[in-house]
Amino acid sequence: MGAVLLIPLAQPLHAEDPLAAPTQTHQREAPFDPFRGMDRDGRIPKAPLPDDLEHPDRWRYVPEGRIKPGSMLERFWVTSFISPILFFEEDVGLGGGVAITDIDFRQQRRQEFGGLFISTTTEGQEKYTVVWQRWLNHRNLPAGGVITEERSYLRGALGYDRSLTRRFYGIGSRTEEDDETSFTDEVGYAQLLMQLSVPHAGDDLIMQLGGRLEHRNLKHGYVSTAPSTGEIFPDLVEQGDSYDSAWIHGALRYDVRDSQENPYRGWMVELAVDAAPLQHGDNFDGNDMGAIWTGTATWTMPVPGIFHSGGVGNEEHPPTDTIAFGARAWATSGDLPFWALPSLGGSDTLRGYIGNRFTDRAAWHAAAEWRVWAIPRGWAITDTVRFERFGFALFGELGSVAERVAEFDDARLLYSYGFGLRTCLERTALFRADFGFADEGMAFTLSYGLSF
Repeated sequence: MGAVLLIPLAQPLHAEDPLAAPTQTHQREAPFDPFRGMDRDGRIPKAPLPDDLEHPDRWRYVPEGRIKPGSMLERFWVTSFISPILFFEEDVGLGGGVAITDIDFRQQRRQEFGGLFISTTTEGQEKYTVVWQRWLNHRNLPAGGVITEERSYLRGALGYDRSLTRRFYGIGSRTEEDDETSFTDEVGYAQLLMQLSVPHAGDDLIMQLGGRLEHRNLKHGYVSTAPSTGEIFPDLVEQGDSYDSAWIHGALRYDVRDSQENPYRGWMVELAVDAAPLQHGDNFDGNDMGAIWTGTATWTMPVPGIFHSGGVGNEEHPPTDTIAFGARAWATSGDLPFWALPSLGGSDTLRGYIGNRFTDRAAWHAAAEWRVWAIPRGWAITDTVRFERFGFALFGELGSVAERVAEFDDARLLYSYGFGLRTCLERTALFRADFGFADEGMAFTLSYGLSF
């Protein structure tokens, strides 16, 4: 793209460094203790942190008992996993597959992650994804364990998806459920993303910079009860078919939350842009560079627990019930194919509707969620395999789409509400199942991570 970006990776540790970890040989000589640095009920006492950390609450601590040495097979079910994938989205059906993941990839004491994900669904979707991530600020503690500042990382991914039953209902907020059409969506992509807190580790200001190369084909849909999208919207499908693009992502965020993945307190505001300066398709006649501008704001606050009284003593990850609010708005400039436009519906927005139920050149969405931990200490399957906790959430959402932001007041106001189940292996690995309700019925989704 005409420039080379140099990224300062974490500095290597030397033997004389007081924060250096024990040598690999020493680790192998001592028997592995899966409870080193944690209690047998799963509670993790907060470890003493180095005095030079400017934002100690934004570093995640992993005890030595969660960093087993050895090969992937020797670390199986501690930091390496071969596990089933289970998810559900109404437009692609019930999905299953296998995930081969290593949260201590290349044995970097949990500084790197690697994963291979393969899945298929009852509606014929295929997904193949390879993901790699390295945290850029990572330190060893003299008493054992590591700390990682989760705001700064480098992530890469390669993937191929083919969905036979993608839905499209037309443009605008007043489309009807009977307007449903379907198409086959086939995409291959490669992407790279860097996120940094600036100017120092853990600072409030966060920037993102990334790129994505993509090729997409559209074909006849396979939903027996709906016509093919190409029959009803031939011009839109022709322009979006055989489409090659190069995307640039940039974002600037001011973030005072205590966690990026699973916050318990704080707020953030973000402005992001995803621009496609290079677009080419056999029938794509766009002349202007397409871009999607996104503004996001969230606020999370802790509330008294119903099934627990919070943490015990000075605890690394105390059970905390919260109420969270989030809002997001999208606006489009230039020319883009219909499948790239902002849309509402699915696992993250208006969860009572099928994915991509409402599409237009501008959109907004607001949500409130009460998150409750019902089993604050979770349960152990073995000494090394445990679910940290289990809970549920109640949510309500509003949103709409329009051709321009100025036309939101004339658009149909959409709503959704529901409840969901939550469980996490650790603070940054949360899984959820949501039951959403709207005027068109109920939608169910299984997914990873919070919706906002």
